[in-house]
Amino acid sequence: MLTQEGPSKTHGDRQSSFPLITIAIPVLNEADNLDALYERLCRLGEAMAARCTLEFVFSDNHSNDLTWTKLSQLASKDSRVRAIRFSKNVGYQRSLLANYMHARGDAVMQIDADLQDPPELLAEFFDLWRSGYRVVYGIRRARAECAAINRFRRLGYWTIDILSEHPIPRNAGDFRLIDRAVLDALTRMNVPSPYLRGMIAGLGFEQIGVPYKRDPRTLGQSKFNLARITQLGLAAVIDHSVVPLRLAFLVGAAALVISIVGGLYFLIGKIVQPDCPRGFASVYVLLLFGIGLHAFLLGIVGEYLLRTYRILRGEPLAIVEEALNFRTDEIRL
Repeated sequence: MLTQEGPSKTHGDRQSSFPLITIAIPVLNEADNLDALYERLCRLGEAMAARCTLEFVFSDNHSNDLTWTKLSQLASKDSRVRAIRFSKNVGYQRSLLANYMHARGDAVMQIDADLQDPPELLAEFFDLWRSGYRVVYGIRRARAECAAINRFRRLGYWTIDILSEHPIPRNAGDFRLIDRAVLDALTRMNVPSPYLRGMIAGLGFEQIGVPYKRDPRTLGQSKFNLARITQLGLAAVIDHSVVPLRLAFLVGAAALVISIVGGLYFLIGKIVQPDCPRGFASVYVLLLFGIGLHAFLLGIVGEYLLRTYRILRGEPLAIVEEALNFRTDEIRL
């Protein structure tokens, strides 16, 4: 349920001249990592105390372990810890965008609860933000994953970058710091299946990348298997490129030309050699090819229509089931 007490200082009426930085942390079954994460966040708050104040906003994607219980314990003793819990699992990207919508900071830094991305890099991100960059993102120099997954990811980044209407940083995940102006622009966009890397890149604000080494996960299990990575890549292509639609037109036109040429070839062959036996096999092959091609092209069009339908349906990004250290009027979903 919603709690009425909140942090003593809000974004609008803070007495401190220091900027407020929101650390946004999406979580799903991360109970094993929360103690270590909170300890490092507290040390980070102490290290940055002379430069900014911090708040920690968790979005629980309907975990079924002790994640929410642990967040409740942390929130009861530290008013900087604020948390929302969704009524169901809405997916990583929607969870993250919903988290952004509840951030009060002048800037928001997003990290994952598994501590693969070092929160201590906030110091460098913060300096670059103060120097004028509106988006500062981490560029992964290395990942503790198998070679096949790494190659698959690199191929995916390359494909998304090539097909996108605007450049999207390669080897950059969702470990970033964004300015309040970027956050406000994001929350005004009506995207039912957000791909935040592409959305932020497409806004056109001044951006810069910071290389870093991504640490291996020590506790818990990764939520991103091959199927979810593929699904995220598909969302990136569909949401930020019309190339698949144009490709569908070109493939359809090419198939039509091939069909006309093939038809003329068989017609001429029949005229030249009337006794030529009928090619049942070739007819079946062409028929199956045409059915498969049309199904593929309709699938591409269907992906775009599905996103249009979801926008028209007006489904909420997420439904907040419970909240910690939030006033009722602060819940935006």
